[in-house]
Amino acid sequence: MSEKRYHFIGVGGAGMSVVAQLFFARGWELTGSDQNDSANLNKLRKMGINCWVGTRPQLITADMIIVYSSAIHPDNPEFAAAKAAGCKFMHRSQALALAAADRKFVAVAGAHGKTTTSGMLAQTFSQLGADPSFAVGGVVRHYQTGAHLGKGDYFIAEADESDASFLNYRPQLAIITNIEPDHLDNYGSPEKFEQAFFDFANCIKPGGTLIVCTDDPGCCHLVERLRTPGAATADKQNSIQILGYGIENPPANLDQFCLVKPQGEDPGSVSADFIVGEENTAVRLPMPGRHNLLNAAAVFLAAQVAGFSATDTAQALGEFSGTSRRFETRGEIEQIRVIDDYAHHPTEVEALMRQAREAAAGGKVLALFQPHLFSRTRNFASRFASALDLADQVIVCDIYGAREDPIPGVTSQIITEKMQRGSYLGNRDEAARVLAKAAQPGDLILTVGAGDVTAAGAVILQALEQRFAQ
Repeated sequence: MSEKRYHFIGVGGAGMSVVAQLFFARGWELTGSDQNDSANLNKLRKMGINCWVGTRPQLITADMIIVYSSAIHPDNPEFAAAKAAGCKFMHRSQALALAAADRKFVAVAGAHGKTTTSGMLAQTFSQLGADPSFAVGGVVRHYQTGAHLGKGDYFIAEADESDASFLNYRPQLAIITNIEPDHLDNYGSPEKFEQAFFDFANCIKPGGTLIVCTDDPGCCHLVERLRTPGAATADKQNSIQILGYGIENPPANLDQFCLVKPQGEDPGSVSADFIVGEENTAVRLPMPGRHNLLNAAAVFLAAQVAGFSATDTAQALGEFSGTSRRFETRGEIEQIRVIDDYAHHPTEVEALMRQAREAAAGGKVLALFQPHLFSRTRNFASRFASALDLADQVIVCDIYGAREDPIPGVTSQIITEKMQRGSYLGNRDEAARVLAKAAQPGDLILTVGAGDVTAAGAVILQALEQRFAQ
């Protein structure tokens, strides 16, 4: 047991709770608090971690190390009490790096796709016998957790770019799924967002590896910058290898490339040939969506870097069971499937709608979308509208503000007014019941967003039960 005492403020958050689990697994003493009760908080309590709802500044003592995330405001009573007591502070990303200090650190970054990719990487390495540690911002269904302290050499982490905290990591292997501008409320411009990923690439240890999706223009631009003589910090990037993957032809200046040649897709799976050099490997994933093939290609290359064979890796990928809130089936009543998904960026929403169209197999796609953040809604309203219009019927409920205060004039209606097939209904649960009434056997209903829209799935299922019981 460590003599140090840690207190996690906001321990119920997706990122914070997994770090708390890792600290506990290492035998370190910790407590935690959160403003709201949650499934994550209950899980931590069941593990034996002392967690409470609300703030208890009177319990903060000077010998504590305070672990916090960027979502915690300085006026939080426990945060303020810790400042007054002279406590040491540690950002969540620094705490994660501490938990991984004696392992080979693998960081998965990108504006979207990083949770699925890091979860897929964790399960694949596990089934290949590596027993990795991991910290993923979602539940890896195979483990029913987002955190695990393994006995192997590798530590796999989802690296959060939203507040640039991923710059606290020093990975040996890094994956970047895409560099599509987001979080402009923090960065201010697409150029500064892209610069953060350039800085992240410079955090890779000398002799390490960067794996990027070359179908993404942002990643291609990053490769160009890194391969420009003298462009990288202290010329560090001259000592790392850069691997790429994609469906399109690769750019120059790569040390290795995985060409993805899609072969087929049905409502329950997708397959492709992965071609690296002269070697062709058939890969089949037990889930639809061509975007998942790209995620798998990143994992495929990472496994080769770690020394695993292409054949064994393909077999392990074929057993991936997914991560929570990524095209997760919540139930089915009278041949109407209810599926929940975390998509909250326009590119993610577009990919989801195409995946849903394939899974519906001729039925209609109905969606309840909850925008996440006022700034993201303002910045991408037109793109959200275009992506959502790929469904047959969409209801957009009120914005989930999360860490942000409302922005005057920014409501969900700035999305729906640009749509052909969308309507606005602010109340989430009322919108859920409207879709349940409209759906017919063979249709698929989606609940979409990074906020609390996931709870609408239960409302839809209850409404369907009542409807067909009559």
